[in-house]
Amino acid sequence: MGEVPEVGPPPRFDYKSRMHVHLIAVAGTGMGALAGLFKAMGHEVSGSDVHFDPPMGPALERWGIRLMEGFDPAHLEPHPDLVVVGNVCRADNPEARAAIDGGLRVTDMAHGLADLALRETSPLVVAGTHGKTTTTAMCAWLLHEARRDPGFLIGGLPKNFEESFRAPGKRKLPVTDADRAGALRRTPFAVEGDEYDTAFFEKTPKFWHYLPEVAIVTSIEHDHVDIYPSFEKYLDAFAQFVARIPEHGLLVAAAADPHVARIVEANAKCEVAWFALQGDDTHGKSPHWLAAPAPADETGQPFDVFAGGVMSGRFSSPSPGQHNVRNAVAAIAAVCQGFGMPMREARAALTRFQGVRRRQDLLGTPRGVFVYDDFAHHPTAVDETLRALRSKHPSGRMFAVFEPRSATACRAMHQQAYAHAFGAADRVILAPLGRSNIPADQRLDVDKLAAELASSGKPAHAATDVGDIVSLVAREAGSGDVVALLSNGAFGGIHGQLLEALGR
Repeated sequence: MGEVPEVGPPPRFDYKSRMHVHLIAVAGTGMGALAGLFKAMGHEVSGSDVHFDPPMGPALERWGIRLMEGFDPAHLEPHPDLVVVGNVCRADNPEARAAIDGGLRVTDMAHGLADLALRETSPLVVAGTHGKTTTTAMCAWLLHEARRDPGFLIGGLPKNFEESFRAPGKRKLPVTDADRAGALRRTPFAVEGDEYDTAFFEKTPKFWHYLPEVAIVTSIEHDHVDIYPSFEKYLDAFAQFVARIPEHGLLVAAAADPHVARIVEANAKCEVAWFALQGDDTHGKSPHWLAAPAPADETGQPFDVFAGGVMSGRFSSPSPGQHNVRNAVAAIAAVCQGFGMPMREARAALTRFQGVRRRQDLLGTPRGVFVYDDFAHHPTAVDETLRALRSKHPSGRMFAVFEPRSATACRAMHQQAYAHAFGAADRVILAPLGRSNIPADQRLDVDKLAAELASSGKPAHAATDVGDIVSLVAREAGSGDVVALLSNGAFGGIHGQLLEALGR
């Protein structure tokens, strides 16, 4: 294992005192939640952006954030104590430029979160290509139910909480002889460990700066190709994250993922708790946490948990699918082994976990058609989501409506993988690419994908626009059928349009 490279000292300030914090590009999902967190911690918070559209705009107003439209150096008068620059800002952003050139205290989202919220807590950082949001929300809920007063910052809206953030409490964890790691833990703070970069002046992954004491790595597949042009660079980001977990920490790692197994084995200096599902190839690792899924039913996904080879009881996740069992057993391992939560409490709390919006999120059942919204966009996530919905709805036709929108999804690198990702669907409808700036020779060919699916016996249609999709689904879907809307963006407002059209 090589040395962990230094990325420059984070800004230092008295994070215990009340400050005026100003966020540039505040209306994004992550920055908006960070603004709300800082406000909940007692700071005066303002923010600027070009638009304040729903849902984030009204939410910021509700949280008491002072909003300023546009990017203007005048927004920095009087001078705030700290300026947080969002990673959507370019180096020529006039407001960010004025803050830096004017000598104001400037930071990015990752360092701002670490300095203001994480340093006096025990951060639980959930990393991985898939499952981060759901697993982070699950950890936050389990710790809440265990009365640990956790703080959290989640990249989605957990249905068990009113907001996607919470200021950490002050309650200390009990110290027992049997809980060596627990003796070192303070108030937990669950945070989604995003591997995307921090800011134009700090081109390092966000999760490098989150000070993990307990961490989860769910999976590693090449993603964010706009930041990581090669898989090797993507792997290195995770290797350096793992290396940053201190010796007294705990890493909960997916033994079934060959890349996770290799990265963790080469870089971890802390205790490692491997997790897996029964029947997995665990690449020579012995899972301390093993889950054995039972058949899903209308109430959710039951599974048995074995900890250290000992049967620990039957658990149940409200969301179906093996990937949700993996998320659940990882969360159980982190809160029980890492923070001393009793297994019986975790089992009871998990049954009350409601999930996260845009993750197998049932929007409605107009005329008996089940319409789901899901964030899935990577081929693996598309496949797992559709198989999970099929297990929940074994009868009726399934319409998979997919918008390639992310920088990775819009590229041809997964052309063949997408041809196999829709196996659980009966009908596939593909929207046009959600990005127009991808070079022609690198773009996902939607027409070719539709033809490949059709040649394999899977009816598929490359739609011209959202209106075309709505008309087709409303015309063909009937009672008992399932429609899965798959996109990591707003998908042109298709959700409301489709519900209305089906209702008619």
